[in-house]
Formats: sequence, structure tokens, C-alpha cells
Amino acid sequence: MRATSGRTHGKCPGTERHAEIGIGPSRERAGSVGEVPDVPGLRIGTVNIASGRDRTGTVLTAAQLRAVFAGLDVDVLAVQEVDCGQPRSHGTDQAAVLADGLGAGHWRGAATVAGTPDRFGSWQPVEPALRAARRPAEGPVYGIALISRLPVVEWSVLGLGTGRARLPVKGHDPRTGRPRWSWFPDEPRVAVAARLEDLTVIATHLSFAPHTAVRQLLRLGRWAAGLPGPVVLAGDLNLPGRVPARVLGATPLVRAASFPAPDPRVQLDHVLAVGDGLAARHAAATELPVGDHRALTVTVSRR
Repeated sequence: MRATSGRTHGKCPGTERHAEIGIGPSRERAGSVGEVPDVPGLRIGTVNIASGRDRTGTVLTAAQLRAVFAGLDVDVLAVQEVDCGQPRSHGTDQAAVLADGLGAGHWRGAATVAGTPDRFGSWQPVEPALRAARRPAEGPVYGIALISRLPVVEWSVLGLGTGRARLPVKGHDPRTGRPRWSWFPDEPRVAVAARLEDLTVIATHLSFAPHTAVRQLLRLGRWAAGLPGPVVLAGDLNLPGRVPARVLGATPLVRAASFPAPDPRVQLDHVLAVGDGLAARHAAATELPVGDHRALTVTVSRR
């Protein structure tokens, strides 16, 4: 049984401002949660969509994105590298389009930067905020999203800050027309939590610098300890294998290489149970026609 949403045209809405960078988490409480489907388990997943690019670098249209996710069997999905109002991705509100494809009536996006993230630093950090399809566009933003087919009791957002590391990236130089190496600056990171009827799901995308990612993960763990449990953390954590589970003292629910998508050699994407009380089955790592990471999915249920 799916929770359904109205059809969206995929244009980027504005943001709801909640908290300043570096200040504690903010929360948005929903109204009545309505009827919750009686299901034996909840399918939870995570995917990095690389701003809607396929393996050739071509950006999928809103219709193509919608079709991809209409075929994904998942109830709650954490999404990373999500564009909204970006010229490079046709101005699409990608979170809204993915929610539409999944038939999910409940979602929130959280931008980390305003402008287009690139190696030239032509973007600005933004305060942690939750957004949904409510206002006209306020300019291009980029960040993460958390999408649910099931009603959400309460939404929360936490800013995780950034680091000083820079990532060497080879790309096209628009000034010379030739490829060149550049140093890509890290952007701020954020986490979004959705408290459902029986558990809480947290979505995030951590820094590419391991020491910064570990610091952010520890902060996430402290935050998760104060949320109604059981808690599931899903996202691109940019930490390999069993490292995130060991740092948090968590239980990995999916053990599968996820990056790079065509021939994965390392697991950077994770679905973790923070605390006890959950059982997992039917874990999968699936290559989609979008993004450079495989989508991880798993069915969880309370013990």
C-alpha cells in the first residue's frame, strides 16, 4: 500500500528557514499521521543521484527521473546530491520528482549550498533548513532529501558543518576547453530525520575527507541517541566497509560494495541500525540508470 502524492511539475520551491549553521537541530511537527499501512516490514534505501547524471554525464529529464524511481520498490529513501532549480539539471526540483515517481506523499529536502557546487567555489553555504513544495523558487540550491511513502510524525534537521579539505578532481576547464586537475572545496553537510510511527530514519551525506566524515558521524550519533528509536541511518557516508558501524557502535543492515556503480569495489553507502530492536532481510545493491553509486535497499522490521 502506498501513500500517494499529487502530481508535481518538478519546479523548485523555496526553503523554510529553521536554524543557523552551527546551532542545534530544528524540528517540524506534522499534524495527524493518518492511517499507517499494516505491513510486515519497511523497505528503506539510499542512493546518490549525482544531480541526475547518468554514467555518460548526461542529466536526466524530470520525466526520465520519475520513470527510474517509479520502478524502485522502497518505502523510505535517503537521496544525496540533489539539485533544485539548477540550470545544469533543467531547473528541476529533483526531490519532488523522485517523490512523485515513488508515489510518496511525504518528503523534505535540505539544501547545503546556494548556487552551483563546483571547483571554482561559486556557491555559498546556507543554513540548515527543511523544505517541501510550498513556495516559488528562490534560486538554485543543492543538498539532500528524505522521501517517505508512509506518514511522518515529525521532521528534524541538523547541520553538521564542513571541513577544510579539498578534493582533487579532473574536469573540463571552460577557459581553455581542455581537461585539467582542480581542487574541489568541501561543502557543508546536513542530516534530515523523519520520525515514523514505529521508528526514525535519518538521511545524510558526509564529507569526502575521512577525518571530517568521522567527526560528523560522531555528532550524528549523539543526535540519534536523543531521537525516538529504533533509529536507522541511511546515506552516502564516504567511509568504507565496516568503519561507520564501528564508529557508531551500530549494526550494518546492508553489506555490499556500492561504488562505482558499474563495477563497485568499495561500500561508501550504508544503512545502519543505531541501537537494538530491528531485524533486516532482503538486502540489495542495485545499479540504476542515474548516479555513480548503487542504490542500497533493505527490509527492516521490529523484533
